[in-house]
Amino acid sequence: MSGLEFLRSTKIVSTVGTATDGTSKLKSLIKAGVNVFRLNFSHGNHGDHLKRITNIRSVANEVGCNVAILADLQGPKFRIGEVKSDIKVIKGNNYIFDKNAEIGDFSRVNLSHDEIYESLSIGSNILMDDGKLQFVVKKISKDKINTEVVVGGYIKSNKGINLPDVVINTNPLTPKDIEDLKFILNQDVDWIALSFVQKLSDVEEVKKYIGDKAGVIAKIEKPSALKELKSIIGACEGIMVARGDLGVELPPEEVPGIQKDIILECRQAGKPVIVATQMLESMIDSPSPTRAEASDVATAVFDGADAVMLSAETAVGLFPTEAVTIMDRIICSAEKHIKSHRGDGPQNLKVENFVYNAVSHSAVSLAESVKAKAVVAFTASGNTAYRMARERPNLLLVVMTPDEKVKRRLSLLWGAYSFFSKVQGYEAAIEEARQIIRKQKFAKNGDAIVVVAGMPFGISGSTNSIRVVDI
Repeated sequence: MSGLEFLRSTKIVSTVGTATDGTSKLKSLIKAGVNVFRLNFSHGNHGDHLKRITNIRSVANEVGCNVAILADLQGPKFRIGEVKSDIKVIKGNNYIFDKNAEIGDFSRVNLSHDEIYESLSIGSNILMDDGKLQFVVKKISKDKINTEVVVGGYIKSNKGINLPDVVINTNPLTPKDIEDLKFILNQDVDWIALSFVQKLSDVEEVKKYIGDKAGVIAKIEKPSALKELKSIIGACEGIMVARGDLGVELPPEEVPGIQKDIILECRQAGKPVIVATQMLESMIDSPSPTRAEASDVATAVFDGADAVMLSAETAVGLFPTEAVTIMDRIICSAEKHIKSHRGDGPQNLKVENFVYNAVSHSAVSLAESVKAKAVVAFTASGNTAYRMARERPNLLLVVMTPDEKVKRRLSLLWGAYSFFSKVQGYEAAIEEARQIIRKQKFAKNGDAIVVVAGMPFGISGSTNSIRVVDI
């Protein structure tokens, strides 16, 4: 892949499922523009996921494309038990959540999670079935929660429970998550997403398991996580704005503003941020999106998100390749608009008083002043690339790294197109970058590029030099 295909800066994350299993379908998704494949561990078994990982790596090598894999853990999702049939509850009636109930009926339903009983208080709200039903807690005992129905409707077996008012005293990793992690950490996976993060300690505990084997993405879908947002961003390697459960537990009118705030905080910290959930939801069944969905994707681009994500659209939808293709077109159109209307794009960040950030900011300013075709960042850890991307430069960011894992992980980062380099020495590395840029048709003879590196060259954490170079 080369040339114009690399001009898109905002990345696309695509969930793999039954609709996109098989090498031919994966190849069509990559060619349509996928940068990161997401494996949803809420569905499928380890055999399914192993086959998908193998196929993704095989196809990426065949196509010659840099693609990352994100494993998304299920997390502690709470559900009610079985009911006799769909049961309708009426506003104002009493209803009981009962540890000992076997089959639910019009008066009670099984809810067996001890941590819920320990965490709730009088007046807490219980939401069911993605917020379609609402109950308020009136009385709590060790095995029963007496509630009043606030919003009625039909109760169906095994529906999910949301508790927006409380922090649940629960382990961030369920037994299933731990088994899934054992499998994931033995595979070729670049990112691991942690579901239902409530607080900083959730991220810290999970990182004890993962170490440096993969980047950790904290999914922000609980209101309690917003109270420790800066600390959570600082502790992980990336963030996902998971608007599904977040939109259930918060008033929907607040979610767009929160999305903007999270994106800005992530940019300021130099951490990649994904906007996810229902971006092109209608394309599960339709070959084209609604105008509102197109606007939603474009808004994430205007706000400066690193990536936008497709979930059921590509996992089980009827038009997975079309969904990626139209998302690519929406992104490209929004980015083209930003190039000619800079005020409509991501806002400028305050300058940080650190050498590394100052070098990155200065390199972008210099590159734009001399009309360079690209900024080339040499990095062993990837940190230089993250600092460059936070500036959202109006030009290509070419990353040269000697670490294959870093190269793949950077597939998620805004504007970054990374290449493997083992060349020793500063001048030799610059010449290799020139050759890659020519081969990829990023620039032609006579064009300028700006090189960012560290001196002494090849020492991690020493980014301190900027140089203008001609192709």
